[in-house]
Amino acid sequence: MTGLRGRVLTGGPPVPVRRDPPPYELLRAAAEFLTLHHTEERLGDPARRIAAAHAEIAATGTYRHTTEELVFGARVAWRNANRCIGRLYWRSLRVRDLRDVRAADAVAEASADHLREATRDGRIRALISVFAPDEPGRPGPRIWNEQLVRYAGYTRPDGTVTGDPRNAGITALALRLGWPGGPGTPFDVLPLIVQGAGDERPDWFDVPGDAVLEVDLTHPEYAWWPTLGLRWHAVPALANMCLEIGGICYPAAPFNGWYMGTEIGARNLADADRYDLLPYIADRLGLDTRTDRTLWKDRALVELNRSVLHSFDRAGVTVTDHHTESRRFIDHLDREERKGRRVGADWSWIVPPISGSTTPVFHRTYDTVEGGPAYAHHPEALARARGETGGASIAARSNPPRMV
Repeated sequence: MTGLRGRVLTGGPPVPVRRDPPPYELLRAAAEFLTLHHTEERLGDPARRIAAAHAEIAATGTYRHTTEELVFGARVAWRNANRCIGRLYWRSLRVRDLRDVRAADAVAEASADHLREATRDGRIRALISVFAPDEPGRPGPRIWNEQLVRYAGYTRPDGTVTGDPRNAGITALALRLGWPGGPGTPFDVLPLIVQGAGDERPDWFDVPGDAVLEVDLTHPEYAWWPTLGLRWHAVPALANMCLEIGGICYPAAPFNGWYMGTEIGARNLADADRYDLLPYIADRLGLDTRTDRTLWKDRALVELNRSVLHSFDRAGVTVTDHHTESRRFIDHLDREERKGRRVGADWSWIVPPISGSTTPVFHRTYDTVEGGPAYAHHPEALARARGETGGASIAARSNPPRMV
């Protein structure tokens, strides 16, 4: 990759900086994780492995997980995800060990491969790609985007947004970095903004079209629905969370399961601060929107969610519904309790955003158990996903790279 050049970008609120953990914390975390791994996988006494890790930490300030430890840690991190309803199949997560990948262009290319492998012609596979970890004095690579596939949000002079308002900040940053922008539709795929290991300046990379499977939304009853021009991408691959295993932070570890329909139909397309489609759909349905007592929002919301499930099924793309997934989560709770493991859950995330009381997960209380390994949202990663540079100077390419 050639050197960065072009105009300098500054501005934005300060971005918090994550510090390396002190040695005693790393030693403790390593011992806890290695003990967990040996206990659950029935590998015998972990004393020798703990001693080897402690010696490595004393010599280098960090330690390297074996491939087996990495796979186990990534899967248990999914098992521990308080906000995820789809944890029943945590053992099915496939792990791509890419810890030797550090350069921004290589991370971007491997991320496109991740999408291709996860998609499998619509039969979505749970997958994680783990890139180089943070090391003392040398940060690992970072993907600034919230997900590997997100739609641009172009802010117009009057303050309104074409596309997804959630992504307005990172869209503006991509444009300042030299991205020429897409056609200007509500569903232009954003480029990846990737920062190489060693705290390099970020750069943008187009996501190849063959890596992005999208589903055009139709409806089982309304022939006019395709004229709305709605679509959504098939793979929800979270990209800016840190995979934390035994005190080691893997800041670039994009992972995906598959969509629950309500994530698209009741949140991404329906939230007032996202695509805000309910008033428009209600109007097309001929509903009385003058008062909430007609339940026009509820009726439009149901039809939008019917459209999502119908369209994904028709396209042969994996999707689940909130009733099925709620029953699966109860199965997960029962299975984990039989094994003597506590299951943490955030009620506000586990209960579906529509028809919550019709699902079994509604009628329970949950403890928010913070266990490790875990997928963590660090404040600085959240700031980067908003396109905040923290006042740092960022040079833009005059001829930015493109993925092919």
